[in-house]
Amino acid sequence: MRELTRTEAIDIVGRDEAESELPERLRADVRMLGALLGRVLRESGSPGLYEDVERLRVATIAAYTDESPEAFERAAAIAESFSVERAEEVARAFTVYFHLVNLAEEHQRVRVLRERDGRPEREDAADSVAAAFVRLAAEVGDDTALKRLQDMRFHPVFTAHPTEARRRAVSTSIRRLVTLLTEHDASLQGGAGERRAERRMLEEIDTLWRTAPLRAEKPTPVDEVRAIMAVFDETLYTAVPHVYRRVDDALQGPAAGGRAPVVRPFVRLGTWVGGDRDGNPFVTAAVTKKAAAIGAEHILLGLERSAVRIAKTLTLSDDTTPPNAELLALLQRLADADEDGAADAAKRAKVEPHKRAVLLIARRITATRKRDADLAYRDPDVLLADLQTVQRSLVEAGAPRQAYGHLQQLLWQVETFGFHLAELEVRQHSAVHAKVLAEAASGEPLSPQAEEVLEVFRTIAQIQHRYGPRAAGRYIVSFTTSARDLAAVHELARLAVGPSGTPPVLDVIPLFETFADLQAAPGIMAEIVEHPQFAARLEATGRRLEVMLGYSDSSKDVGPVAANLALYEAQAKIAAWAKDSGIQLTLFHGRGGALGRGGGPANSAILAQPPHSVDGRFKLTEQGEVIFARYGDPNIAMRHIDQVAAAVLLASAPSIETRNSAAAERYADVAATMDAASRERFFSLVKAPGFASWFATVTPMEEIGLLALGSRPARRGLSVESLEDLRAIPWVFAWSQARINLAGWFGLGSALEAVGDVELLRRAYAEWPLFRTVIDNVGMSLAKADGRIARRYLDLGDRSDLADLVVDELQLTGDWVVRIVGGDELLSNKPVLQRAVKMRSPYVDALSLLQLRALRTLRTGDHDDAELPHWQRLLLLSVSGVSAGLQNTG
Repeated sequence: MRELTRTEAIDIVGRDEAESELPERLRADVRMLGALLGRVLRESGSPGLYEDVERLRVATIAAYTDESPEAFERAAAIAESFSVERAEEVARAFTVYFHLVNLAEEHQRVRVLRERDGRPEREDAADSVAAAFVRLAAEVGDDTALKRLQDMRFHPVFTAHPTEARRRAVSTSIRRLVTLLTEHDASLQGGAGERRAERRMLEEIDTLWRTAPLRAEKPTPVDEVRAIMAVFDETLYTAVPHVYRRVDDALQGPAAGGRAPVVRPFVRLGTWVGGDRDGNPFVTAAVTKKAAAIGAEHILLGLERSAVRIAKTLTLSDDTTPPNAELLALLQRLADADEDGAADAAKRAKVEPHKRAVLLIARRITATRKRDADLAYRDPDVLLADLQTVQRSLVEAGAPRQAYGHLQQLLWQVETFGFHLAELEVRQHSAVHAKVLAEAASGEPLSPQAEEVLEVFRTIAQIQHRYGPRAAGRYIVSFTTSARDLAAVHELARLAVGPSGTPPVLDVIPLFETFADLQAAPGIMAEIVEHPQFAARLEATGRRLEVMLGYSDSSKDVGPVAANLALYEAQAKIAAWAKDSGIQLTLFHGRGGALGRGGGPANSAILAQPPHSVDGRFKLTEQGEVIFARYGDPNIAMRHIDQVAAAVLLASAPSIETRNSAAAERYADVAATMDAASRERFFSLVKAPGFASWFATVTPMEEIGLLALGSRPARRGLSVESLEDLRAIPWVFAWSQARINLAGWFGLGSALEAVGDVELLRRAYAEWPLFRTVIDNVGMSLAKADGRIARRYLDLGDRSDLADLVVDELQLTGDWVVRIVGGDELLSNKPVLQRAVKMRSPYVDALSLLQLRALRTLRTGDHDDAELPHWQRLLLLSVSGVSAGLQNTG
């Protein structure tokens, strides 16, 4: 946020202080990739393009460094001087540059993780599961710590919320470049290998430049399902069991792999992709059934290939590794069921019984995938039992390393993924359920919408029958306002199957989203657990219960400060009620990637939660660009899972719970003051007459709806007359594009001003984890904002009162954050992040200036009809580029 404080800006060729502080290899990668892009631009066939890109680049760097109005105006004038066609080309060039910088930073992160891997003195060891276990054991004892580790759950749920601005073709090209950069590292000795690697990177960058950056049409829900499968195939299938292995290695030391692991699979995957129909009419029962089939195909194919690969390694003869009686009985059962397979296995492994068994198991997995009812496994538990039989036989035969090596990894994969890969969760709005029940009670023929709602329940039953109860069954009710909203789901399930049918097994999960609903949540839960179907399911699961909390709408409802405080209070009250009621609670956090939707580092957020609100179980949504950022690379995925799981394990440590409880009590008056002041300030903006239309004018909110990001519509109605009509994602996305990021911080400055005591607030920052998390997240949000560019967006609306309100709060919030954290500018306490932001900001400024020009032209109508598509395209290109530069959307 340049109007507050700023140091030297950064230049890609390394002529300033900030870039020189980057790691040498990262700096070399950025230079090389930038030089290759420059060559592509010079060879593009567009005369003067490279020179125009350089003119704007140099001008925005000078404006960022100088801070003078004259330097900024010179940069703006260059952006204004381009024809719309040339502006499109320049925007594309800066967007490709950001893709290259992003992949260079990711590659550097992977490089560092690989170098640290396995070293006990590595810098990131303090927030690993192994370190968390040691700290927890010191407080509660080894036995209790081990039980908590073995009972732990980390449950990420992938959603199709439209926040991934890149086309899949662009993402695929970037992944190829990552591979080439790795090969380049291996050939840095020079000579033909290095030249070949650079030539191939040049070719790929040229391909990236020539690839259309925008989707021509919105993806279908099935397209979204297939896109998520890429993360599983390329990362999660192997990364998750590798996390288990690394934790077990750390805890067992040299004995690991030679005896049974102490680690039990603690990751479970969920997905809303193909199941979330709240506000998305394109997600039908047929789509849900297709999504389940796609997930099953991928996991069964993976398990099949793993089993075949493991079988090939089990070349243990029966004289050195004799089978036990249990394995011989298994071989007989497998042979009786598959005579042809048994004959083939006998030829391939005549004196290798363990190999023979796993070969036949692989054939049964294949039969399961191909729906061969005679040979298919009934459910994952039967497969697990067969594999455990092989494992026990190996142990008894004196081959524990074979038992607990690759075979153990396959066992972990079956336990983690089942036959479904990720549990498919269904979500629907409470109002839709109420409408369908009213139709059914009327006795009139049901509408197509009602028939579709009932078909969903029949589909869930079919999925459970085909892939097992774990494959589907969690049913989220969005905008839950009463116990009646939850009971309605069980009524609809019975209605769907009729009096003679058996309804699916359902775990009905309330989603509390608005401020009022969060406050009412404990009372609603206390009422619903008395409902017969709900109570029966509660007993069947060992009194396990899930409650989902929505971060997005609560923040849009009362502002980010009041929403954070309300969410903490709701969690504390629900957790206390669950503890008193003997219920094993899992809180499901509906967090987005952006700070205005609950984003930010998950591990620090977990460690700031109220006592008993985690208790070894953490479930959250992972959305859009966050999925590929956290899980797109195996090394980064393993690191992320390790960090989050460590926080989940440590959150139940007595010292953490005592610290959080005491801090919340100690600073309760501060929280109350902040809540009231922030809400008043937030309402003064969003409840001002004409705010909704002003917001739509000063941001590219309307145009974001034209981006083919996802299958889900961006708004709940045909137009945005009030904030309630708008979904949370475009609310956050639009403010970030305008370089204001208002959804993540507005009201905090007034809240801190109302407290007024800087020493008190500094103590709160040191002692109160929730407050520290809020301040740190806001610091990051403000660092990505830009006061001068923001003012130009705000002035598009011809409402100086609202514009001044935003700018004043921006300045006030930044001032207070710097005073509390210390230093002389934002992110002074996070130098690595600060350097990354400074490296990008001048280049994001270039795209913002181009976007401003397009938005102004579209708002004023100062264009010919024939030019309209070009101006719209320029704006959408700049949206994609700014998203890449800021590394977040919604």
